[in-house]
Amino acid sequence: MSTRQKIRLAGAAARLVNGVRRGVGAGDDAEVRRGGLNWRLELGEGIDFAIYLLGAFERATQRQYGRLLKPGDVALDIGANIGAHTLPIARLVGAAGSVHAFEPTAFAFAKLKANIALNADLAKRVHAHQMLLSDSAGDAPPAALAASWPLGERAGGHPLHGGHEKTTAGAAAETLDSYVARQRIERIDFIKLDVDGNECHVLRGGQDTLRRLQPPIILELAPYIFSGGENSFEAFIGLLRDAGYRLLRSPGGAALALDAAALGDSIPNGASINAWAMRA
Repeated sequence: MSTRQKIRLAGAAARLVNGVRRGVGAGDDAEVRRGGLNWRLELGEGIDFAIYLLGAFERATQRQYGRLLKPGDVALDIGANIGAHTLPIARLVGAAGSVHAFEPTAFAFAKLKANIALNADLAKRVHAHQMLLSDSAGDAPPAALAASWPLGERAGGHPLHGGHEKTTAGAAAETLDSYVARQRIERIDFIKLDVDGNECHVLRGGQDTLRRLQPPIILELAPYIFSGGENSFEAFIGLLRDAGYRLLRSPGGAALALDAAALGDSIPNGASINAWAMRA
């Protein structure tokens, strides 16, 4: 199922739920407890509504890293948005662990910070940054990036995944290698990478870190979101290969060939599959 189709289905459910809420005098924003975590949610937004209705966003992905992470681990959430994975990861790594969360848009970063603040027991282990991890620390972030998936009918948005861009005002840019060195991070046990087509920038700016530490990375393979040239899907697969990774289907663990053309042909346009990048 494509992202667009998922958004349409969620939109239908949201119209029903929000209609009932309005009927009893409740608004479209809610503070709730789901999955043992506290959330401030905007119920017209896809990620927020999934947490409200289902208790979690991308539950299958959470099950996958839930089997890997343990107390004391160090994790990176690159493309954190509202913290849908940041907070579950923070709970898994425990008080001795840490999560470094990166979200460049002002819209999602404000929501990320609010959700962290609602979970005071986790806040000390989460290092949240309004930051774009890129391939050059000297470059300014793009003026806007996809960060909102509204469920109602709204003009604009990406033609395939439906994401709406939000300003990156206030964001910094840094390479993963520079950040790891500056923070004196000696090990990374897990990375969640979901940056809607900017993956090449992240990987290119983190080649030294990835080659040295080779943390498991859970990511989406979505060929349609990549531009051409040095930021093509082919370049993305090549950067993973150069850093010493292999790909496994998530869930299931079936090996995926590091062949961009074959992978691209196996994934319908506008759709994606989840995968693990693991040490080769």
